[in-house]
Amino acid sequence: MRALRILLILVVILGGLFVIADRVAVHFAEGEVADRVRARENLATTPDVDIQGFPFLTQVAAGSLDDVELGIKSYPVPTGTEGRTIRIDDLKADLKDVKFSGDYSSATAKSGTGSATIAYDQLMQAAKTEPTELAPGITAQITGLGDGGDGKIKVSVKLGIPALNIQRTIPVLSSLDVKGGKVSVHADTLPEIAGANLADGTFRQITDFQQALDQLPGGIAVSSVRATADGVRIGVTGSDLKLAG
Repeated sequence: MRALRILLILVVILGGLFVIADRVAVHFAEGEVADRVRARENLATTPDVDIQGFPFLTQVAAGSLDDVELGIKSYPVPTGTEGRTIRIDDLKADLKDVKFSGDYSSATAKSGTGSATIAYDQLMQAAKTEPTELAPGITAQITGLGDGGDGKIKVSVKLGIPALNIQRTIPVLSSLDVKGGKVSVHADTLPEIAGANLADGTFRQITDFQQALDQLPGGIAVSSVRATADGVRIGVTGSDLKLAG
């Protein structure tokens, strides 16, 4: 019996040491991956990396991590206009089957899904905020974006007749769509001005616009868009995502 008790004690001690070693190793690996992602994406701050699954050391031996959660607080995305970017916030990605080199200098995820948010003031950069002539004596400009409910976006358009010193702001309910790496805003219906509808194409030069979002971290791409109270919520997905190297 005494020998059995000693054996059990040894098993418990060794098991505890293995767990400690495993957690120390995963903490080190998370830091290494985070530093590599920050360097590759030129981030202002270090991203959050959480390697899931236990034990970690057996995953290391296999050269592949089952599940890695990546969080980037803020990421500047090129707009397509030289020198200009649009900020996306709280990018969270769940990465599967991440293969890596021994020193974590290279890492590639087989697939990944996630989400992020674009604040309305950031999306405004793509809108026409300067007064534009719709018809002789009538101007229009976008003055704000907001949640229109049911996944729609509300576009606030200020109409003006400068000669009569008349201004009026009207809400235009619009739909969001994504295609070819671009988020599009498209008015559902167009309002009447002075009792008449302007030519569809003329008014849509103001209300409808798009923003390129095709240079996201690791090659992940926008798959869905939806307006919320906090901004435009985007879903992202991708495969063969490059995290480091």
